Amino acid sequence: MIHWTYAFIDRPEAVAGPATAFWSAVTGTRASAPWGEQAEFTTLLPDGADACLAVQAVGGRGGAHPDLAVEDAPSFTARATELGAAVTARRTGLTVLRSPGGQPFCVVPRRGRRTRPPVLTHPGGTTSRLDQLCLDVSPAVFEAEVGFWAALTGWDARPGAYPEFRTLRPSRDMPVHLLLQRLDEPRPASAHPDIACSDLVAGRALHEGFGAGFVREGDGWTVMRDPAGGIYCLTGRDPVTGT
Repeated sequence: MIHWTYAFIDRPEAVAGPATAFWSAVTGTRASAPWGEQAEFTTLLPDGADACLAVQAVGGRGGAHPDLAVEDAPSFTARATELGAAVTARRTGLTVLRSPGGQPFCVVPRRGRRTRPPVLTHPGGTTSRLDQLCLDVSPAVFEAEVGFWAALTGWDARPGAYPEFRTLRPSRDMPVHLLLQRLDEPRPASAHPDIACSDLVAGRALHEGFGAGFVREGDGWTVMRDPAGGIYCLTGRDPVTGT
């Protein structure tokens, strides 16, 4: 059983500092001291709630990945491999895996997290919450990948607003949900953060003020690029309910 979820924003080591400052600003959090075997992790700490976001300095281009906190990590890892995942690394306190479609994720032990960060209210009244990771999946493996994540998490896989989306919603309140998007053409698995935003126009202006760049408009979402070059989306979902 999954007890908590984390979104890790992976950015190249050379620009991890600006990425951390940006994501701390737009989520209303404080950056922890760097931690990890090579001080590659920085947790984004909310006031009065438990952390669910972190920035990781990586050697490649970066992206994003979920961490799943569970009661029995060895058993959960075994279940993941039975479903087709592959273990790629083991470190103290975590196991790194790849889904059958190639998406990295980590399994970590439960650490007593229970209080979800609240919706953030920005100057001017716009509200937002980083509450979702979108897994971008090649068309040939999309249905299999939906099946893998639904079986692994035990969450319901529901149709999204468009045929290319499937939402995975847990039965209990988790800080980070999953959305799977079927791409138009094959490409390696990737993921990006989604921020639910009450006003996309105001949200775009706010993020641009913190150094983000506009990429393009979608139907109900705005694609942005953070100062480290990473893609993410502002989505016109309710920041409270995520719908």
